[in-house]
Amino acid sequence: MKKLKIILATVILLWIAAYLISLGFDNGKDIVTNGIAIVPIKGIISPEDSNDLFAGSGMGSDTIINNLKRAKDNDGVKAVILEINSPGGTVVASREVADYVKSLSESKPVIAWIREIGASGAYWIASEADVIITDEMSITGSVGVISSYLEFSDLLEKYGVKYERLVAGELKDVGSPYKNLNDAERKLMQDKLKKIQDLFVKEVSENRKLNNYQANEIRNGFFYLGIEAKELGLVDEFGGRDEAVEKAKQLAGIEDGKIVEYKPKKTLIDVIEGFTNKAFFYMGKGMAIELPENKFEILAM
Repeated sequence: MKKLKIILATVILLWIAAYLISLGFDNGKDIVTNGIAIVPIKGIISPEDSNDLFAGSGMGSDTIINNLKRAKDNDGVKAVILEINSPGGTVVASREVADYVKSLSESKPVIAWIREIGASGAYWIASEADVIITDEMSITGSVGVISSYLEFSDLLEKYGVKYERLVAGELKDVGSPYKNLNDAERKLMQDKLKKIQDLFVKEVSENRKLNNYQANEIRNGFFYLGIEAKELGLVDEFGGRDEAVEKAKQLAGIEDGKIVEYKPKKTLIDVIEGFTNKAFFYMGKGMAIELPENKFEILAM
């Protein structure tokens, strides 16, 4: 009974704290003159926002694009800084954001500021900016595509479990965890990944005006430190927030640019959910992980 009271008191305190914190979130008011907008791109990029305690947090392409749209539609914003700290994400979500950044750069200067990491799909987005600024030790590049799945047919066989295959369509169960890929299936999947990578390399090469040597070099999908990326033509300058702001002022032709940050809007429920999830986890109430339906997930990361 005492333990229950403690839990209830904790939840009530969390609700109160969440309400107070929510008052400090972005209220949507925008500056209207000589502004520089900072739009964060953090965590794994996917179609929807995620805040999974186990899988990690990330931003949805819709959220990122909505924030970019706010900056684009605000006539007082003269330049946009992408604050990138992301390992990449799903192919389509990454490309959706990259395409919007490309259209945005046609009307306003866009500076990509890579902090700790701006790799794969996140680098694809950065490559659409007018200038890329990064630290010498930041991780960039990783222009490649990966797709993987768990396969435990040998485990099933060990315990005498058989996979009865019933499909309408010979390739319907490609990627099933209950069977091995055969050579033909593996080739089909590799061909699809290569097509995506070819497009990825092509767009990055065009955006960064890379020569054939540079394009072939990044095709290996490996990552580069900032200092290596600059030598390869993947980034333009070294620096952090201050340098990104100064570059934005320079490209926009303004002297005293005011900063506005377009952060993802959070509701009171979002804050409460984050607090209570962590609270119950650390209270040791137990946990269960639901395994999703197995399938190939193609990631630009």
